[in-house]
Amino acid sequence: MAVNLARPEAASLHPVAGVRVGVAAAGIKKPGRKDLLLIALDPGATVAGVFTRNRFCAAPVLVAREHLASGSAIRALVVNTGNANAGTGDDGLARARKVCAAAAAQLGCRPVEVLPFSTGVIMEPLPVDRIVTGLPAAAAALTADAWLDAAEAIMTTDTVPKARSARVAVGRRTVTVTGIAKGAGMIRPDMATMLGFIATDAPLSTAGAQAMLAHATDRSFNCITVDGDTSTNDALMLMASGAAGGSTLEPGSLAFDAVRDTVTEIAAWLAQAIVRDGEGATKFITVRIEGGRSVEECRRVAYAIAHSPLVKTAFFASDPNLGRLLAAIGYAGLDDLDVAKVSLYLDDVLVAANGGRHPAYREEDGQRVMKQAEISVRAVLGRGDARATVWTCDFSYDYVKINAEYRT
Repeated sequence: MAVNLARPEAASLHPVAGVRVGVAAAGIKKPGRKDLLLIALDPGATVAGVFTRNRFCAAPVLVAREHLASGSAIRALVVNTGNANAGTGDDGLARARKVCAAAAAQLGCRPVEVLPFSTGVIMEPLPVDRIVTGLPAAAAALTADAWLDAAEAIMTTDTVPKARSARVAVGRRTVTVTGIAKGAGMIRPDMATMLGFIATDAPLSTAGAQAMLAHATDRSFNCITVDGDTSTNDALMLMASGAAGGSTLEPGSLAFDAVRDTVTEIAAWLAQAIVRDGEGATKFITVRIEGGRSVEECRRVAYAIAHSPLVKTAFFASDPNLGRLLAAIGYAGLDDLDVAKVSLYLDDVLVAANGGRHPAYREEDGQRVMKQAEISVRAVLGRGDARATVWTCDFSYDYVKINAEYRT
């Protein structure tokens, strides 16, 4: 069960003018479940994306990058769950391109104007014929207000659909931002998450959309980890229809910054939702590192804590085995770290200082914090003014069970 994460209400998800979504049950892995999503964009939309850095990136990632790099206007995105189309070589590329051609035929655009996305089991052939057969139903279902259906259609081991909307006043205009994401395991993004799609009706140039997405990603999806694994299929897309009207928002302007901050807010919520719904998660953990010389070294320490199986299992057990936290800080790669200057907190409880256990720390205080569903770990390094935050979860018995049974 997800940690303090409720199923979103469909009515809370605002339509984005110029963007329509439609879903279908194509039987890609299991019959009768929503597993195919089609997103249609009106002419004039701009699209930006960030993708996995995994060298074994999936065929749809390669094709999507290729189509974006062509400079063609993007008119549609196709997303399937149940099969990753990764580790499939030239055949996988051919199948991804066939999906693009089929979607283009439904919408009256060119295949290069379609971006494909897949998620699911790796190294299995994509059942492209099922997707092609399911696309007419997805196209027939296209509507502006089916974002909850869209969020459900991209789920794999997720237990809760992840979707969020917000509106922001920009001068005399109201700009809408709506986003969906999926992911619960194989989450240590090196760019984004498993799959995420954020739409806005703000008028943006391609360069502006890419800059906005990079800003948001660095403050959201690049700050989470469930299990330390980077997927082959990670992708996060920002679609800007421009239907809110007015002149193009330029980076550096107050209007651009207002929309950028709203996109970042949506991205951060979605990223944290992925951690809250981490496979088998029972605890949501915020790791804050302060007093570093750079953001990069703060993140290095934060991820050392967040990736440690010993730390994560201690959180699951509500066991204040705080030596595991100190050990993770110590092996994070800061060779000149002065441990005598490091302070470690669990929520507001100071547990370590001056190189060891704080004299006033009591085991029952640590255990009180560890029993909470939401926990904050804060380490002050005493080296500078930089800081960074990472969100993670615990490791439970269910994490092993879910992943042991994933292909069955």
